[in-house]
Amino acid sequence: QVQLVESGGGLVRPGESLRLSCAASGIIFSINVVGWYRQAPGKERELVATITSGGWTNYADSVKGRFTISRDNVNKTVYLQMNSLKPEDTAVYYCKVGPYWGQGTQVTVSS
Repeated sequence: QVQLVESGGGLVRPGESLRLSCAASGIIFSINVVGWYRQAPGKERELVATITSGGWTNYADSVKGRFTISRDNVNKTVYLQMNSLKPEDTAVYYCKVGPYWGQGTQVTVSS
């Protein structure tokens, strides 16, 4: 049974940082593309960042230069370091490993 457990969300002020983690089990993690997506209220889910098994990364234009995705294949974990957070980054953030989704973690950026 595949499980993806996300953590690290919370409430922060504009300009602050958060680090999201997503721990996977029940899946061959190392061969899969992994990524983070987000969904704000009233909006569709959108890609934030992905990273391939070889380490190639892809970012949404809105987060380039502020967010960094990384992966630890030994511990089957994907991270999203989010710096210089803005109110428009407020959303539920989901990790995706291969075809599987996590349950989501709320990130709220507000003064």
